[in-house]
Amino acid sequence: MSAPSQLSKDPRNNYFDFGAARQVPETHMWEGLYEHPVVDGGVRAGEDAVPVVDMQDPRAAEAVARASEQWGVFLLEGHGIPSELLARVEAGIAGMFALPTPEKMRAERQDGEPYGYGLPHIASYSSKATWSEGYTLSPASLRAELRRVWPDAGEDYRHFCDVMEEFHRQMRAVADKLTVLFLAALGLAGEQIAAVEAERKIVETMSETVTMHLNWYPKCPDPKRALGMTTHTDSGFFTFVMQSHVPGMQLFRRGPDRWVGVPPGALIVNIGDLFQILTNGRFRSAYHRAVVNRDNARVSVAYHLGPPADVKVAPLREAVGAGKPAYRTVTWREYIVVRKEAFATGGSALEMVSLSPDDHDDEGDGADHISEIPS
Repeated sequence: MSAPSQLSKDPRNNYFDFGAARQVPETHMWEGLYEHPVVDGGVRAGEDAVPVVDMQDPRAAEAVARASEQWGVFLLEGHGIPSELLARVEAGIAGMFALPTPEKMRAERQDGEPYGYGLPHIASYSSKATWSEGYTLSPASLRAELRRVWPDAGEDYRHFCDVMEEFHRQMRAVADKLTVLFLAALGLAGEQIAAVEAERKIVETMSETVTMHLNWYPKCPDPKRALGMTTHTDSGFFTFVMQSHVPGMQLFRRGPDRWVGVPPGALIVNIGDLFQILTNGRFRSAYHRAVVNRDNARVSVAYHLGPPADVKVAPLREAVGAGKPAYRTVTWREYIVVRKEAFATGGSALEMVSLSPDDHDDEGDGADHISEIPS
């Protein structure tokens, strides 16, 4: 798995006419995409089967613990989100990306802006362009943001906003329930004061920091040479991924090195780097990427949850136990800077914020809090 050797200083070609492409141009051509084999991650895949967690199962917390420790990813079932709503979300996103380019470009994300039409921020870390379009938005400003695409605020606008706001409400409810499962998976019983306080802090810090990234992966004439989303780990606490019934997400696994294809259908949960820090390395983030398809376009939504940018995150005391913190205290804003440096050098951002047994964190050992929330 090769890492980018340098950050791209050239403007991203976000508006490439994918529909007219008869071949993959040099700007979008990636080398070494299949130097490792790709295996199926379905239920009959044995040790390569992506773990499944049923939220309705009385032993769901145990399943969350196993999956978070061994994979950093799992498929979530029993969440209660209507399949009819997910189908409307997929159809709405596909319809938005099918709009003429000039209409989408009204919402073009400018340098330094967090939201708008364009590739995810991580795409700027690579010297190659990805075979995708994207739109990043905050649920808190969804209607104002999408007026840039539909300035007349007509029926298409109102319908899409209604669908995405309902999706957000449903996802937030599932996120809060999953947070309880994560804490139980760490061994914190619900009646313990520590668990209640930890749950309150995590939920409160995530209440205004949800980001949704809508992804469109067009059909590709040569999918062996193009990449929909570069290999990465998520940086926040955890991410839900809703993908269409066209497969495309792949997980990197070692021993032997291989790519595991994530089966479509269920919601995907990815552990993020800050959650790995929070759990002192017990729950681990996973490298993943998105590949493209010759015959079918694909839609996905990444629903990112994490703390406010300047809230300090450190290993949870209960996760550290009698040992030492494995990571220094860091804010999300600081971690993004470290992450950029890691991409530029081919290193690991988590290793760059890790502590050796002799290291001393200026903020203390970090084990007395899950995050420092301003009063």
